[in-house]
Amino acid sequence: MERNLYLNELDHKRLMRLIEDALNGITEQSNSLRSLQVELGQATVVNAEELPRDVVTMRSRVLIMLDDEEKEITLVYPNEANHSTGKISILSPIGTAIIGYREDDVINWLTPGGLKRIRIKKVLYQPEASGDYEL
Repeated sequence: MERNLYLNELDHKRLMRLIEDALNGITEQSNSLRSLQVELGQATVVNAEELPRDVVTMRSRVLIMLDDEEKEITLVYPNEANHSTGKISILSPIGTAIIGYREDDVINWLTPGGLKRIRIKKVLYQPEASGDYEL
């Protein structure tokens, strides 16, 4: 099922810069970068104030179902990632998969461990919905 991906202008700008900077110094994460680049190209970019409250954005805290396991994660930039505290990098397969999607969306995403089924159960915190537009 085709879904609309939503991004606010600031996240889109920062993520495009992240991709550009990383591709200039080609890393082993180039597959992740290419996947993210494709996702960004498909996104509808809106003002932060216009963003639906149930969209996964950068620094959102989200409850997901990963196959049959419930997980609470926070989507962050690579330098903020900390797997032990649930801070998942946008360049991780799961991070790239969920950016821009909404509650109840289901994403089938190829990861190094095989095809994963990810369902966005609940956006627990979205910076834009809380008025935190510059995070």
